[in-house]
Amino acid sequence: MSTSRRQLSRFFTGLWRDPEFMKLWSSMTITSFGAQITNLALPLTAAVMLSATPMQMGILVALETLPFALVSLHAGVLIDRVRKLPIVIAANWGRGIALLAIPAAAYAGVLSIELLFAVGFVCGVQNVVGGAAYQVLLAQMAGRERLVEANAKSSLGDMSSALIGPGLAGGLIQLLTAPFAIALDACTFFASALMLRRIRAPQDVAQPQRSASVTAEIHEGLKLVWNNATLLALAWLAGLWQILHHMQMAVLILFATRDLGMSAGAVGIAYAFGGVGCMFAALLAERLSARLGVGPVIVVGLVLTALGWQAFGLVSGPPGVATLALGLSMLVFDFGGVLYGINYLSLRQAITPDRLLGRMTATMRFLTVAAAPLGSLAGGALATMIGLRGTLLTIGGLGLLLAVAAVFGSPVRRHRRLPAVAGE
Repeated sequence: MSTSRRQLSRFFTGLWRDPEFMKLWSSMTITSFGAQITNLALPLTAAVMLSATPMQMGILVALETLPFALVSLHAGVLIDRVRKLPIVIAANWGRGIALLAIPAAAYAGVLSIELLFAVGFVCGVQNVVGGAAYQVLLAQMAGRERLVEANAKSSLGDMSSALIGPGLAGGLIQLLTAPFAIALDACTFFASALMLRRIRAPQDVAQPQRSASVTAEIHEGLKLVWNNATLLALAWLAGLWQILHHMQMAVLILFATRDLGMSAGAVGIAYAFGGVGCMFAALLAERLSARLGVGPVIVVGLVLTALGWQAFGLVSGPPGVATLALGLSMLVFDFGGVLYGINYLSLRQAITPDRLLGRMTATMRFLTVAAAPLGSLAGGALATMIGLRGTLLTIGGLGLLLAVAAVFGSPVRRHRRLPAVAGE
């Protein structure tokens, strides 16, 4: 058997022989498919049905990420004190109920940009708490020696939906209109919550610290990141990357629909190309990390995402050509983004003691995503001044500078293997 076939065979065994891991993976994959609908439908509702301005699109994206600044640190304390699985289940119910408000308002004829703002913010809160709990639960169920494998397989579920979901979402949006397609996403969150109730997770235990105040525990999480050179470097790299990514998110849909004249279905097809890149990255992540090293693969991922951003701004031509060009750009961007994300998550989990995993996860999400709303607003403001294409080209140039900084100014690239965790 060839080396590549052995690698592929190994990928499709391992943790997937664990029935409880498979239940967790399946439930999260279902919500990932549904989320593909909302990822397209929410900005398309704003851009097409409500004629949102670039600034309003920036505000919409900003409100989805603002909860990272408001509740992340307290969420980390909560996650370390209690079991994680009930938190994930509750967050799924919360997101599903919030999303149902959009089709209900559209049916009643009262849909407004302000409602989209509110739903985006509420879903953002659920994502902050539930998403952090899921990351910790995944690490606990997999075990430290299999972190790259677990994150790669978790990403494969997300990326399978990214491969199929956008095309399906584009068709559903054209058939049902964007607000009513969002109702299907709400149903996926409800289905996932029901599936998660059947999981047995003996590793999911509460670790309360009754003698410590919430403030003291938050400070312990912040101190962990500040005093660890690798975590601190990962934080500033990821934080700057998130600012650029949210600048892009604020303008890309507008650029595709207005400047390039693409339909919802065409946008879905272009995003599906990104799913191909995600799929390949998830399949190759373990092999590339073993061969090149965890840190170097993080840097390679940053470079590829920057090239993808730059390519977005160069897309032109009639809608058919633009769809293909945008799709290929998405493929490069998402391939790099998933390589970066898998190794970034694995490295930060590996160097954190179990009792601090919740606070580390929440602290890192706070530090890296708290400034993302500013990126969204900056993207909307910059697009107002220099246009959508100019904004995308600017983002690409800044992304390349970030990759250079990762090479010459960060200790991350020196990590060839996942380090052993510090003493408890």
